[in-house]
Amino acid sequence: MRRSRRVAALSVVVAALIVAVALSLMIGANPLSPQVVWATLRGEGSTETTYIVIGLRIPRTVAGLVAGAALGVAGALTQAFTRNPLADPGILGVNAGAALAVALGVALLGLRDISALVWLALAGAFVVTIAVYLIGSSGRGAADPLRLTLAGVALGAVFSGITTGMTLSNPDAFDSMRSWNAGSLLGRGFDVIMPVLPFIAIGLALALLVGPAMNALALGDDVARAQGADVRRIRVAVIVSTTLLAGAATALVGPIAFVGLMIPHVVRWTFGVDQRTIIALSALLAPVLVLLSDVLGRVIIAPAEVPVGIVTAFVGAPVLIVLARRKRASAL
Repeated sequence: MRRSRRVAALSVVVAALIVAVALSLMIGANPLSPQVVWATLRGEGSTETTYIVIGLRIPRTVAGLVAGAALGVAGALTQAFTRNPLADPGILGVNAGAALAVALGVALLGLRDISALVWLALAGAFVVTIAVYLIGSSGRGAADPLRLTLAGVALGAVFSGITTGMTLSNPDAFDSMRSWNAGSLLGRGFDVIMPVLPFIAIGLALALLVGPAMNALALGDDVARAQGADVRRIRVAVIVSTTLLAGAATALVGPIAFVGLMIPHVVRWTFGVDQRTIIALSALLAPVLVLLSDVLGRVIIAPAEVPVGIVTAFVGAPVLIVLARRKRASAL
C-alpha cells in the first residue's frame, strides 16, 4: 500500500475516532448540542450540563476508548498467534474465563471493589488462555488453529453457563453486576478506570513490541526460527499481552464479544497484513466500534439503554457468518 493511501486511510480512522468521541459526549437521555458540550468542556456550562458531560459522559467515553483499544489489540494478537482469522479473545473463551473468575469473587468472597476484581479477571483470563493453548497444541508445541477455536468455544460455553447459573442462584449478590455481565460502559467512572489502566498500558506496549516478530511467526514456526525469532518467547509474550488486555478490559466493562474479531479484519483488508500496522490501527479503530455501539444502545430504546455488549453481538454475529463463508477469511 502506497504511503499516500496509508496516510489517507489513517486520516479517516482518526476522523472516525474523533466523531465517535463527539457523539458519545453529545448523545444520551439528555442530548446536547456541540456548542453546549464545547462550552461545558471550557468550564462555561451550567451545573446540569457539567454533571452530564464531566461527571457522566467523559468517564464513560474514556472507558470505551480504553476497553476498545484493549479488545481490538487482543483480537489482532489472537488471530496472528493462532493463524486463525476467526479467532478473538471471546471466541477463545478468555472473556468467559475472566467473567467466571469475577463471578466467583462476588459470590464466594463478597467482593465489589474493582481494584480487587481486576486481579480475579486477569487470573481467569490467564488460566483459560493457557488451557486453550495446551488443548490446541495437542502436545506437539505448535498450536493447531482448529483445535484452539474448538477448545475456546467449548470452555467459553461451559464457563458462561456456570456464570449464568451463579447469577440466577444468588440474584441479590449479583444485582449490582447485572449491567457489567452484559457488557456495559454505564457507571464506569475514573475510580473504576484507573485500577485497570496500568494493566492495559503494559499489554498495549508489549503488543507493539512483539508486533515485528508476529510477522515472522505468521509464516510458520520453521520460517520464524530460520529468521532468528525465538518462537517460545514470542508465544509467552503474546499470551501475557492477551491476558492483560482481555482480562483488564473484561474487569472494566464486562465481557464484550466480537470487537476483537471484526476490527483486525477491517484493518487487514484496508492496510495489508503487516502485523505492526494491524496491531497499532486496531487500537485506534476498535474504540470507534465500541463508542458507536454504546451510542446506538442509548437511543435504540430510549430512555432505557441497551448494553454495548448486546449491540456488538447483534453486529458481530452476522459478520462472523459472512467471514466463515468467505474463502479469503480462511488465511491471514
